[in-house]
Amino acid sequence: MVKEIIEPRGIPKPMGPYSQAVVTTGGKLVFISGQVPEDALGNLVGKGDIEAQTRQVLKNLKIMVEESGGMVADIVKITIFMVEITASSYEVVGRLRKELFGGGYPASTMVEVNRLASPDWLIEIEAWAVV
Repeated sequence: MVKEIIEPRGIPKPMGPYSQAVVTTGGKLVFISGQVPEDALGNLVGKGDIEAQTRQVLKNLKIMVEESGGMVADIVKITIFMVEITASSYEVVGRLRKELFGGGYPASTMVEVNRLASPDWLIEIEAWAVV
């Protein structure tokens, strides 16, 4: 898969670790359902702790893309759902995304929602990858 990051002039630079657009050629498209802050046994990780929950969600995303035959760099789009976006939670999620992706960031949308499927979940992330 060939991936090209698009950051055109004439629009604002990204506010965080994401790309305005990603163009790919070749490969298979993989749609990864929203990953939640639960471990392999279905146990909640980090009740009330956005950093612990985000780490688990990103770990689950990594597992999913690898099981699909790809790697983290193959993720081209993420959608982040959070029950509360504050300056602090935005910083935490951004920092952990930088750790995971290390540059060449996927296109990204972050939205605040009233709640997720479990009242204990603070974050859920879905992804698209090209492997």
